[in-house]
Amino acid sequence: MNILYDSVLDGPLPNVDKAALLAALRAALPDLAIVHRSEDLKPYECDGLSAYRTMPLLVVLPERMEQVQTLLRLCHQRGVPVVARGAGTGLSGGALPLSQGILLVMARFNRILEINPQGRYARVQPGVRNLAISQAAAPHGLYYAPDPSSQIACSIGGNVAENAGGVHCLKYGLTVHNLLKIEILTIEGEQLVLGSDALDSPGFDLLALFTGSEGMLGIVTEVTVKLLPKPQVARVLLASFENAQDAGRAVAEIIKAGIIPGGLEMMDNLAIRAAEDFIHAGYPVDAAAILLCELDGVEADVQEDCERVEALLMAAGAREVRLACDEAERMRFWAGRKNAFPAVGRLSPDYYCMDGTIPRRELPRVLQGIQALSGAFGLRVANVFHAGDGNLHPLILFDANLPGELERAEVVGGKILELCVAVGGSITGEHGVGREKINQMCAQFNRDEISLFHAIKAAFDPLGLLNPGKNIPTLQRCAEFGALHVHHGQLPFPDLERF
Repeated sequence: MNILYDSVLDGPLPNVDKAALLAALRAALPDLAIVHRSEDLKPYECDGLSAYRTMPLLVVLPERMEQVQTLLRLCHQRGVPVVARGAGTGLSGGALPLSQGILLVMARFNRILEINPQGRYARVQPGVRNLAISQAAAPHGLYYAPDPSSQIACSIGGNVAENAGGVHCLKYGLTVHNLLKIEILTIEGEQLVLGSDALDSPGFDLLALFTGSEGMLGIVTEVTVKLLPKPQVARVLLASFENAQDAGRAVAEIIKAGIIPGGLEMMDNLAIRAAEDFIHAGYPVDAAAILLCELDGVEADVQEDCERVEALLMAAGAREVRLACDEAERMRFWAGRKNAFPAVGRLSPDYYCMDGTIPRRELPRVLQGIQALSGAFGLRVANVFHAGDGNLHPLILFDANLPGELERAEVVGGKILELCVAVGGSITGEHGVGREKINQMCAQFNRDEISLFHAIKAAFDPLGLLNPGKNIPTLQRCAEFGALHVHHGQLPFPDLERF
């Protein structure tokens, strides 16, 4: 099934008069930066999921909260859809524009408003880069923990929208675990504060509800994040394995022993070779898989944990375990992992990055399933993932210039996500649903659950104008998806509800 917006499956879009809308915006907001010429709109036709592109009707780049408020009220009055965009690094098509809607780019909201070392928090605008927060807090011995691979470029507003994680989320949590409060605007221009400066607040946890809502409930205008003290000591162990199954079992043994690493990452041979060729991190290119295990804290505890983890890795079948000899080597080990995506991009003209999550015990089984799909469809797959929390990032290599390869990559990606659901996992861990996984939502949730999602959406956005067609499938789309699952009378997911 095509994942681009389909008026039959996703609901009709309004027919917006571009000239009239442009005139209304200029009258209401004469100082608002508006992009309207087709050649200038081109850079905004996709986010990080570049295989799918749609030209927006208009792009606006506000600099003040009042501009966003007026814009939203105008769009609400005129029934114009609004898609929010941060840095455009998202990998699920969450910021894919609509041909009959406005793309609201929050990149100019890029100021760090306050670093409070005593309270250990930072107040920032949504366009601030993730890494910039840690850089600003560093003189105080503090940092912001979530560190997605795109942290040098991604925005904190986008992190809130997708509930982003990173290589250290096993110990330090996702975005939702590192927020104190956010300020948002609804589609009607109402200003709300979700959360508080305290560690907890009474009432429903609307902050958690909003985090990960993919721009469907409101627009973030300010974020207050928690800052943590930098660990006194951090050590990284690099373990190499003759097969990925042993590496998967090693992950389970570490967690079973009650050790929670700061990071626990796994890469297969294709990803290892790509990263080593690109970064020269010192990876063993003949290994079938490697594990990177970071342990942090005070010196005595870290030393003891390193010895315990090394013993567990060797007992699980590691052929070699190396401890980073200094901070420079530790950073090289992590640079290879954090640059794995662009490194794999050098192996093929295109790749399709998936984001499923599984129970850790199912890791060997799912890796075998991915290998089988790779062989069956003739597409190479590089595996890079947060092994500690079971968040997989299979990278499916293809060439969009070859007829049918993109379609085959889509099928493989969909089947990988459905395999994740079948073993008790989820179709996304941190990239979000967006448009990319809209069909697989039908495999994970039933009619009542999807209807409840729509009811929550309607409570914030009754007209459905904020990022329509993303994150939550319509029942019509799920009915079509369910019908497609019948193959020669067999249902791969017999429990999947057919609406």
